[in-house]
Amino acid sequence: MKNKIWLSPPHMSGNELYFIQDALNKNWVTSQGENIDEFEQSISVFLKNDVHVCALNSATSAIHLSLLMLGISSNDEVLTSTFSFCGSANPIAYCGATPIFIDSEKDTWNMCPVALEEAIQDRISKGKKPKAIVVVHLYGMPAKMDEIATIAEKYEISIIEDAAEALGSTYKGKACGTFGRFGILSFNGNKIITTSGGGALVCHTQEDKDKAVFLSTQARDNAPHYQHSHIGYNYRMSNIVAGIGRGQMEVLNDRVEARRKMHDFYVDVFKDINGVEVFSEPNEDYYSNHWLSAIVIDEKMTGKNREDLRLAFLEDNIESRPLWKPMHLQPVFADAPYYGTNVAEKLFDDGLCLPSGSNLTDDDRERIEKIIKQFFS
Repeated sequence: MKNKIWLSPPHMSGNELYFIQDALNKNWVTSQGENIDEFEQSISVFLKNDVHVCALNSATSAIHLSLLMLGISSNDEVLTSTFSFCGSANPIAYCGATPIFIDSEKDTWNMCPVALEEAIQDRISKGKKPKAIVVVHLYGMPAKMDEIATIAEKYEISIIEDAAEALGSTYKGKACGTFGRFGILSFNGNKIITTSGGGALVCHTQEDKDKAVFLSTQARDNAPHYQHSHIGYNYRMSNIVAGIGRGQMEVLNDRVEARRKMHDFYVDVFKDINGVEVFSEPNEDYYSNHWLSAIVIDEKMTGKNREDLRLAFLEDNIESRPLWKPMHLQPVFADAPYYGTNVAEKLFDDGLCLPSGSNLTDDDRERIEKIIKQFFS
């Protein structure tokens, strides 16, 4: 059996152990300590735009807190991208609210502004104005933020920007995660940098960050005894985990560059294969970290489909994966409203995520290219 080539494996810098050991030496192993402070500060500096970062145990927790801080509760409605991981939609359900799923557009595969405005107008006509918009930057590709922000401002609806996959991506030179009222980052094991598991909430005021820290540490009142006037959550990142993050932040730019080179590798591999489109930026306004490289296969042109290619990779012990199954097609959200055509559904049917790790070797790339060339020959 050949060595496994993973879709998106962790890639350590080598310095993570130093920061972990430092936390152990100082006995700061809980949800306070220098690693958390420095990790949050390094993210703020990287994102620029004068933001304040709250490190948490997951991006899903960050979305949940952002919804709570916007006052989302039972019987409210929240607009969100259908073409995404469940972590974008589940927190809406945690609040007792209803997700309203919005289709993708073809340029960036992200939330379609046309479908978004159609949904807002229709929900208002039904007497139910949505309370928030959760927009996703899919696979690192920035969404059409100018158009989405204009619509959000027109109808006075706050934006939560799910940039879980887009750390290092920019739209018109501005960092993804800094456009909305709140931004969301993920440091899951498969992300562009990892803390093993973790996330962050990006805020624009110190007041919002302080509230997020308060809620994420069980909402304990300022008293010598344990007193609680609000429902709190155990969502704060630990100082040990943040140590991994400090080591990872030292190499973030290198990781972005390596992922983008993997995208360029696929562009070159597929350049002479008609009927296969590599997911790429539509123009110079968009700068993707290309967290995952992905393709869409036109079965009519190629006589091949994405599932057959996935199985061909699997036979050589290479992991690939279909694109996200749209949330409005998921059994758990079968009754949720959906607005759009079939863009996301078609992408799911025809698309495949390819091995994209920043630690892939030349030998790995040769194996991947060989399978592709054989499959389409």
